[in-house]
Amino acid sequence: MQTLGLPFLLFWLVWGHSCALGGKVNKHKPWIETSYHGVITENMDTVLLDPPLVALDKDAPVPFAGEICAFKIYGQDAPFEAVVLNRTSGEGVLRASGPVDCEIQKEYTFIIQAYDCGAGPSGADWKKSHKAVVHIQVDDVNEFCPVFREPLYKASVTEGKIYDSILQVEAWDQDCSPQYSQICNYEIVTAGTPFAIDRNGNIRNTERLSYDKQQSYMIMVTAFDCGQKRAKEDVAVHIDVKPVCKPGWQGWNKRVDYEPGTGSRQLFPKMHLETCGGPLSGVKAMVELQTNHIGKGCDRETYSEKSLQKLCGAASGSTDLLPAPSPSTNWTASLLTDSGRDSDLIYRFDGRQAANVPDHVVPQNLTDQFTIATWMKHGPSPGLRAEKETLLCNSDKTEMNRHHYSLYVHNCRLVFLLRRDFTQVDTFRPAEFHWKLEQICDKEWHYYVINVEFPAVTLFVDGVTYEPYLVTDDWPIHSSKIDTQLTVGACWQGGEVATPRFTQYFHGSLSGLTIRPGRIETQKVISCLQACKEGLDINSLESLAKDIKFHFNPAQSVLVVDGEDVDSINTAMTKVSYINSRQFPTAGLRRLHITTTVQCFGEDTCLSIPDIKAVVMVLPPSEPRITISGSNRLVRPAGDLRAPLGVAPFKELHITSTVMKGDVLRATPGVMEVMHNLDYCDVLVIGDELNPERESLEIHHSALLGKHLDATNSTSGISIYGVDSMAHYEQALRQVRYRNWRPATLSERKFRLTCSELNGRYTSNEFNLEVGVIVLHHSAPVEHVNHMAAQPQYMRPVHHPLMIHTLNSHMSGAAPPAATVVIVVCIAALVVIVVIGVYRIHATHQEGSREDEDGGKEPEEDWDNSALTITVNPMEVKEEGQEQEEEEEEEEEQVGGMTSTESDNSDEDEEEEEEDEREKVKERMQKGKLEWDSSSVTY
Repeated sequence: MQTLGLPFLLFWLVWGHSCALGGKVNKHKPWIETSYHGVITENMDTVLLDPPLVALDKDAPVPFAGEICAFKIYGQDAPFEAVVLNRTSGEGVLRASGPVDCEIQKEYTFIIQAYDCGAGPSGADWKKSHKAVVHIQVDDVNEFCPVFREPLYKASVTEGKIYDSILQVEAWDQDCSPQYSQICNYEIVTAGTPFAIDRNGNIRNTERLSYDKQQSYMIMVTAFDCGQKRAKEDVAVHIDVKPVCKPGWQGWNKRVDYEPGTGSRQLFPKMHLETCGGPLSGVKAMVELQTNHIGKGCDRETYSEKSLQKLCGAASGSTDLLPAPSPSTNWTASLLTDSGRDSDLIYRFDGRQAANVPDHVVPQNLTDQFTIATWMKHGPSPGLRAEKETLLCNSDKTEMNRHHYSLYVHNCRLVFLLRRDFTQVDTFRPAEFHWKLEQICDKEWHYYVINVEFPAVTLFVDGVTYEPYLVTDDWPIHSSKIDTQLTVGACWQGGEVATPRFTQYFHGSLSGLTIRPGRIETQKVISCLQACKEGLDINSLESLAKDIKFHFNPAQSVLVVDGEDVDSINTAMTKVSYINSRQFPTAGLRRLHITTTVQCFGEDTCLSIPDIKAVVMVLPPSEPRITISGSNRLVRPAGDLRAPLGVAPFKELHITSTVMKGDVLRATPGVMEVMHNLDYCDVLVIGDELNPERESLEIHHSALLGKHLDATNSTSGISIYGVDSMAHYEQALRQVRYRNWRPATLSERKFRLTCSELNGRYTSNEFNLEVGVIVLHHSAPVEHVNHMAAQPQYMRPVHHPLMIHTLNSHMSGAAPPAATVVIVVCIAALVVIVVIGVYRIHATHQEGSREDEDGGKEPEEDWDNSALTITVNPMEVKEEGQEQEEEEEEEEEQVGGMTSTESDNSDEDEEEEEEDEREKVKERMQKGKLEWDSSSVTY
C-alpha cells in the first residue's frame, strides 16, 4: 500500500466513500453554457469564444465522474474541433480543423456538448451535458484588390455642354467584409484632363468641350477599397466629343493634288451634306473653280498668237501688233512686260508707255470687213471723270489730229471709233460704237474680238456676243495726203501741237493684239482662241439620278447642281471632277468655292449651309528635254550648190524629246521618250547675213502642205512656226534648201537650229551645222595617187565622173620629146574640160533624183574631195580618150532616164520646176553649150 503513494490512496478512499454512501459513483452530468459566440480570423485556427469554453460537473472531486474528458461538436460539417485543456477544471478550447475562408463562408453555427469521464477508468457510465449553441463569425482579411467590371468604358458628349454625369465606372472587391469589399474611392490617373470623378464612379466634365479643339479623350481611372487597397489594373475611359449638329458639307478635303496627264480627277469622293434630320424639298449647290491668277484667267495654251490662230483655223493675213521684241519687231522693246506668266507674252501699260507701229507692218487698207482682237485686263480709272485710255489708235502723223480708227476705254465703257473716208456719198455714217460691260473694269483677263462688217460692228467678249448699246454717227473724213500713224497703248498727236507726242495713255495689260483686214473671225475660231484647257467636269453622267439637273458656264469654271433628294445631291457632288487637258499645265493652286442653298417644304430657305473653300494643287509636270541631232557638217560639190534646188542641209535631222520619270518602288529616275507638239523652229545664219545676190535659204510651200505650219524667211534665216508634231517639223526641216550660185566665193556657211514648245517655255539644244564646198585643184604628178578621197564616216560612197590620173613611167622613144609634151598637154586640157562639163550635167540632173528620195530612201553621201588632184599620164591619153567617149554616152542615157523616176516621187509644183530644168539641160546638151565654172579648177 505504501508503494502506491498518497494519490492512489486518496482515490480509493473517495471512491469507497461514494460506494458506501449509495453504491453509485457518477451521479451528475456535466454542465456548460447554453450558447457561445466566437470569432476566428480567416486563414487562422484559433477561435475566440465568449464565454470561454468550460464544463463543470457536480461529481467533482470524484475521480472520473467529476472530470471532463471531451467536447463533441454536432453540425453541418463544421470545420472546427473542441479540445479539453484540463479535465479537472473542465477548460477547453475551440479551434479550426481545416481552412476557414471568409469569402467562402462568413459564419458557422453548430452544437457542442461536454462529456465526463464516466464511473471509472474504463469510461463506462459516462454522462454528457445539455446541448449548447455555438455561433462563429469569420473575420475578413484584405487580401483582394478592386477590379473594374468592364475592361473599357466608352461614352460620347456633345460639344459645348456641362454634364453632371457623362458615365459611371464601377469596381468590385472579392473580400467578404464590408470594410474590404466596398469601394470607397475612385481617382482619375490621367493628368490635365477636363474631367472629374466622384466616390461613386460618376465622371463629369469640368469645362465645355470643343469638337474643333479635340474630338476625343482617353483617360485612365483607378479605384480604392475601404482598406485603401488600389486596383491592380487601371481602366481606360474613351470619351468622344460630337459637334453640335450643324448643317453643312462633311467628308471633304481642303486640298486635292492633280498629277498632269491623269485626265479627270474627282474632287470630293466622300463628301455628303448633313441636314440634321430636317425634311427638305430641294438643294442647289454651285461649284466655282477660281483660276483668275493663272495666265490670262485660266490655264490656256501659251503658244504665240500666230501659232494659236493657225491651230484654231483662223484666216491668214493677221498682223500681230504686240509681238515679242526682236531685231525685226523692235517697236515693242521699250514696253513693260509682265514676267512670271509661264511664257505668256503680256505687256503692262502704266500710263507712260506706248509704241508706234512701223508703217511697213500696218495694213494699208482695212476694207469694209476686218477684225481686231486682244486680251485685256483693266480696272476702274482714278478720278471722277476719267480720261480716254487708248488701246489702239490710227491718227494723222503730222499737220492734223484726226483719228481714223481707234479702240479705247472711257468710264468703264469700251468704244470703237471708225471714221471712213469720203466716197461717192457724203452722208452721216456710224462712227462710234459703245459697249457698257462689267468685264471692262473688273481687273480680270477677258478676250475681246471686234468684227467689223461696216456699218455693223459686233463685239465678242470671252466668246459671248454683245451688241453696242449706243452708236453715234459722224461725217466721213476728207481724203488727204497726210500719212497716218498706228499706235498701241496711246494715241499719236502729230499735229495742232507744238511738239508731237503721245496722249490718252492706257492703264492695264494687253496681250495678243492683232488686226486682220479683209475678213471677220468666225464664232468657232473665237471660241477656240479663248478656250480654257482646264475646268470642272462630271464623271459618269449616266449614273446620276433623274431628278438631278446640272449646268456649266461656257468656260466650265462654274457648275450648278440642282436636285430634290439629298442622297441624289450627295452622289452628284462625289462625281464632280477637275480636268486639265494640257500636256504641260501651269503648276500651282486653283481655288474651289462651293455655295449651297436648301429649301424646306413651304419655306423659301430653312437651313444655312456654310460655304466650302478648298484648293486644287496642280503639280509641276515633268519638263521635256528636246534634242536635235544629225550631221554637223555637209560638204557638197559646187555644182550641187548651184543647182536650181540647191542642197538640203538638214537632210539627216532627228528631233526627239525625253522626260525624267522616277521609279516609285525603287526611287530611281529613268528617261522616257515622249511625243508632243512644237510651235516653232528657227534656222539662224551664223556670221554674215545671206547675200541675196548669190545665195538663198528657203522652203518650198509644198513642204508645208497638210501640216499646221507656216514659214517666213529673211537674210538672217528662216522660221517655221505653227503648233504641230515633232514628226511634221522634222519633215519640213529636211525640205529646207540652201542654194549658192557663186560657190567659188563660199568658204563656209554656218547655221544654227533651235526648236521650241509653248512659245519658248521648253527649248531644244542649239544644233550647229556647217555647209562647205568641194574644191578641185591641180598638183604635181605623184606616184600611186588614190582614185578617190577618203569618205566621211556619216556618208555613203557616191559615183563620180571618171578621174584621169598619171603614173611616172618610162616611155618609148617613138616620138620626139618636145612634140610628145605638146600633144600630151593639149589632150589633157581637152579631156579635163570634157570631164568637168559632163560631170556638171550629171550633178545637175542627179539633184532631182535626190529630191525624190527625201521621203523614203536616204540620200547618197556627199564626197569631200578637197584633197583630190588631177594629173595626166601621156601613155594613157588615147586609151582613156576612148573610154571618155563611152562615159559621155552613158551619162546622156542616165540623164534621159531619170525623168520618170523624178516625176513619180515629187509634188506637182516640184515636177514642173524639175521638168523645166531638164528641158533646159537637154537644150544645152544638144547645142553643145555645156556650162561649167573653171574658177575652182587649176591647171
